[in-house]
Amino acid sequence: MSHEQPNNGNKKSTSYLLILTLTAIGVVYGDIGTSPLYAFRECFNGEHALDLTEANVFGVLSLIFWALIIIISFKYLVIILRADNDGEGGILALMELVKPKAKSVKCVMALGLFGAALLYGDGIITPAISVLSAVEGLKIITPALNDFVIPITLIILFFLFFIQKRGTGGVGQIFGPVTLIWFITLGVLGVVEIVQIPYILEAVNPVYGVQFFINNGFHGFIILGVIFLVVTGGEALYADMGHFGRFPIRLAWFTVALPGLLLNYFGQGALLITHPEFVENPFYYLAPELALIPMVILATCATVIASQAIISGAFSLTFQALQLGYLPRMRVLHTSDQERGQIYIPKVNWLLFFATVALILGFKSSGNLAAAYGIAVTSTMAITTILAFSAMRNIWKWSSFVAVPLTLFFLVIDLSFFGANMLKFLDGGWVPILIGVVIFIIMETWYHMRRHVGERITTDTQPIREIIPDVLSIRQVSVPGTGIYMWSNPRGIPPALMNNLKHNKILHRQIIILTIKYANVPYVNPKESITIEKLADGFYRVIAKHGYKDPADVQEIIKTLNKMGIKIDENKLSFYLGRETVIVEDRFSRKNWKKKLFVALYSNAESATKYFNIPADKVMEVGIQYKL
Repeated sequence: MSHEQPNNGNKKSTSYLLILTLTAIGVVYGDIGTSPLYAFRECFNGEHALDLTEANVFGVLSLIFWALIIIISFKYLVIILRADNDGEGGILALMELVKPKAKSVKCVMALGLFGAALLYGDGIITPAISVLSAVEGLKIITPALNDFVIPITLIILFFLFFIQKRGTGGVGQIFGPVTLIWFITLGVLGVVEIVQIPYILEAVNPVYGVQFFINNGFHGFIILGVIFLVVTGGEALYADMGHFGRFPIRLAWFTVALPGLLLNYFGQGALLITHPEFVENPFYYLAPELALIPMVILATCATVIASQAIISGAFSLTFQALQLGYLPRMRVLHTSDQERGQIYIPKVNWLLFFATVALILGFKSSGNLAAAYGIAVTSTMAITTILAFSAMRNIWKWSSFVAVPLTLFFLVIDLSFFGANMLKFLDGGWVPILIGVVIFIIMETWYHMRRHVGERITTDTQPIREIIPDVLSIRQVSVPGTGIYMWSNPRGIPPALMNNLKHNKILHRQIIILTIKYANVPYVNPKESITIEKLADGFYRVIAKHGYKDPADVQEIIKTLNKMGIKIDENKLSFYLGRETVIVEDRFSRKNWKKKLFVALYSNAESATKYFNIPADKVMEVGIQYKL
C-alpha cells in the first residue's frame, strides 16, 4: 500500500495537469492559433505585397520562425511568466507587482494603465479580423457567396456576444478539444505540403531573414509589420497565467501550439513555391477541395473560441481595474458558482460588440483590418518589457549585467515591430491607438480625481472617538436591529452617520461601520479578510479586505460576521450609504475638462447597492455635495 498511494497521487496530478493543459490550449492559444488564416497571406497581398519569389518566401518564413521563438517562446514563456503577482499575470498585475519598489510610482502607473488601455483596442480588432478571415473561406468555395461574408460574420458575432450573459463554463469545456483539433489540422495540412519540397525547412536558418532585409530594404521593414501578426496573442497568454499556472501554458505551447503553427506556416510557404496562383488565400488552398467546407466550419469555430478568449480577457481586465480603483463602478455578474473568475460585464460586452461591428463595416475585409492590427499590441509588449526590467532588478535581484542587455534585446525587437506597424497608422492603425488613448484618459482621470474627492471627504470628517459619547446617549432610545454604514475611509465618521446624529437623533441598537478595502494582490485569505474593532458596546468598525480578483459581496461579509460573533438579524437590518454629488464650480471654463469628465463618469457609475450586492429594499442613501 505504501507504493500504491504515491502512484495514485501521481496519476491524479498527471491527469489534472493534462486537463489544465488541454483547457489552456483553447483559452490561452485561441488568438495566436488563428493567425495562419491571414498572417502569411498578407505578406504577399495588398498595397505593400512582396514579389512572390522563393527568396522572399524563405525570408518571410525565417522571420516568422524567429519571431515565434524569441518573442513567445523566450520572452513570454521563459522570462515574463516569472513575473506573477500571487500567481496572477497580465499588465495590471505586473504594474501592481513592481509599483511598491519602483523609484517612480507615477511613471509605472502611467505605463501600466496605458498598456492596459491599449489591450481594449486588441479586444475589438481580434474578433473582427479572426471571424471575418474564417468566413472569407466561403469565397474560395464559390465567388457567389462573396456578398454573404459580412452578414454571416455579423450574425456569428452577435450570437457570440449575446451568449456571454449565460457564462462560458459550458462552452469552455469544448474549447480545448476543438482548438486541439484545430492545431492538429494546422500541422497535418502543413506536413502534406512540406513533404513535397522538404528543403523549405531550411528557412529556419536566420541567414534567410538577414538576406530578406538586404534584398528588400525598406520594403522589408514594412513587411515586418505584417509578420508581427503571427505573435499577436502573447499578452493573452501572460494575462491567463492565473487560470492555469506556468507549467500547463508552457507545456501546451511547446507540444501543441508551436509545432502546429510552424508546420502550417512552412506548409503555406511550400504551397506558394509550387502553386503561386494560390497566393490569394494560401491557408484554405492547403486543404483538399472536398475538405473546404469542413475547414471553413472548423476555422470559424476556432475564431469564435479566439474571440471568446479575448472577450473574457476584457472582462477580467475591467474587473481588475474596477477593484483597483481605475474605473468607475460597473455592474458585474458572476456567471458561475464554482469559478469566481467567470464574470460578465454588460456595459463592456455591448461596447465591444458595437465597436467590432463598426470596424467590420468600416474596413470590410480581413486584409484591410490587418492594417489596423499591431500598433496597440506592440506598444503593450514594449511596456511589458520595461515593467519586467523593474521586476528583474528590484524583485528577482538580477544583476545589471544580465537585466540590461536582456531588456535592450527585447526592446530592440519590440520597437522594430512597433516602428514597422506605425507605418500603417494612416491606413487604420490609428483606430486602436485612439481607443487606447481615450480609455487611458478615463482611467487616469477617474483614479486621480476620485482620490482628490476622497481626500476632501477625509479632511471634512471628525475622529470617531469624538462622537462615541453622542452615539451611546442617543442609543438609549434606539431602533431594534443593525445599521450598517458603508464608508470607504477606514478612519473617521461616515457622513451618513453624522447626518443621522445631527438631524434624526436616533440610531440602531447595533451599529457597524463597514469599509471594503482592496489589496494589490489578486486574492486575500478568507481568514485574514475581515478585522473587527469594537468601539463601544454594540458599536463596531469592520474592515473587509479583498483582492482585485475577489468579488465584493456584502451579503457574504454579513454571513462571515455572524460566524465571528456579531449577530445580525437580516430582517432587522438597514444599510446607510453616502451619495456624493460632485459639481464643477466654473463649468464653462475649458481648463476644467478633466473635472467635467470625472463628473460625467461619476454620475454614470453603478450604484454601490448593485455593485456590492446589497438588498435594495434595505438601503437608505444620504446625499452630500462636493465642489471641485
